[in-house]
Order: sequence, then C-alpha cells, then structure tokens
Amino acid sequence: MTATVTALWRHPIKAHGRQSLQRMSLQVGQCMPFDRHWAVTHEATKADGTEWARCINFSRGASSPSLMALTANLDEATGLLTMQHPDLEDLTFDPNTQGDVFIDWVRPIMPEKRRQSTGLIQVPGVGMTDSSWPSISLINDASNAALGDTFGTQLNMDRWRGNIHMTGLSAWEEFDWLDKTLRIGSAEFEVRERIERCSATTVDPTTGDYDFDTLKHLRDHFGHRDFGVKIYVTKAGDIAVGDTLEVL
Repeated sequence: MTATVTALWRHPIKAHGRQSLQRMSLQVGQCMPFDRHWAVTHEATKADGTEWARCINFSRGASSPSLMALTANLDEATGLLTMQHPDLEDLTFDPNTQGDVFIDWVRPIMPEKRRQSTGLIQVPGVGMTDSSWPSISLINDASNAALGDTFGTQLNMDRWRGNIHMTGLSAWEEFDWLDKTLRIGSAEFEVRERIERCSATTVDPTTGDYDFDTLKHLRDHFGHRDFGVKIYVTKAGDIAVGDTLEVL
C-alpha cells in the first residue's frame, strides 16, 4: 500500500486551534507557513518576542484542556483570523493588532486556578513549535490505530496536533526513519526526532474534555510516550493532500 498524505494542518496560534489545508508551499529551513506563528504568553512567561522560547512559557492544552477544542481559519490575504470553540461565539480579529481582543475572548474557557493568559507574541521568521529548530510534525494513522486498539476504540487523529497526516504505513514505521530523507510532493525532509507527548493528547479535540489516558497506554503497551516524528525541510517544494511519501 502506498504511503499517502491524508490531511495537512497548521496551528496559527500555538495550542489555540487548528486549520485544515489542502496544499502548502514549503521553504528550506522553515516551519509550515503560519504554523505556531503566534503564541499566547501567561503571567509567569519569560518569553519576550525576541527569540524562540520553550512551551512552558505559553498557555497550552496540557494545562488548559478546553483549548484543544479550538479551531482556526487564517485568511492570509486579509491577515484576519477566525476562531471557533463549542462554548464560545465565533471571533474574527487581527492577531497583529488585536491580541487583547483575543485574550478577552478566550478567557472564559481558561481554568481559573491556572496561570492566566496575558498576550499574543510572535518572533519574525520563527515558528513557536516545541523544538528550537524549525520543525514540521508528521504522524501515522496506523500508529494511531494501534494505540486506539488498546482502548478498544478509534482515536481522533487531531489530538496529536500534527502537520502532516499519513496513511498506508505500518504502525510505528515512522520511528525507523530517523536520519533518513523523505520526499513528499516536490519537497524533501530530514527526519530528526521522535515526538515525546504531553497530557494535551489525553483530551478529546472536539469537546476539550479529558477522555483517554494516551500517555499511560503508550508507556504500558509500547514502552514509550512518543507519537510521530519531527522533520526538517531540506528541499523546497509543494505538498498536498493525496501526495505520496517516499523514503530516499
């Protein structure tokens, strides 16, 4: 069976909503365009918008599970971002000039006893991914199915917040690609790291409620807490839903 791209996702604001795409142009040494382009600081942040910062400096689903139910739609032509959540009215705003509007909008779904969000920041040319280098995440639906089998159910792939979803692979096959080169569409990638997961993945991305203890089942059934791999663009090109993957 041919390995095929089934979905492309970006997350314009780190940990605050996902956006489905059909195709994307990628550049060498850069994240997926507008993926984690903005991030939400909290009361104890040390991030100042001058450089990449660790995820602990930002509001995220690991401590605020309801954020996992957010969806986003960035209109690149206008720069406007439309946010949706099952418990909130839709919001359309300019993240470059109306960060305070967004913070006020999202506040009702933030846990009261957690660090409260304070603002939106961005670092020009830097995506606030969970790695200090410009990473893109690739996840495998067969690995998701293998984990789902341990619960006796099918897990929603969106809980993993991946950029590129693949089908047609064996479970955990992606872990064999470390240090190898992949071709998807006309772009090429170096596979650099497995992705160690956090408690955000224990949340249902449609409701924002805790549902399955993915971390415990990964550890108990597979001996790790990893899901997916981080890849780095080594050759610019276009990727699209339906493209095939080749290990070079």
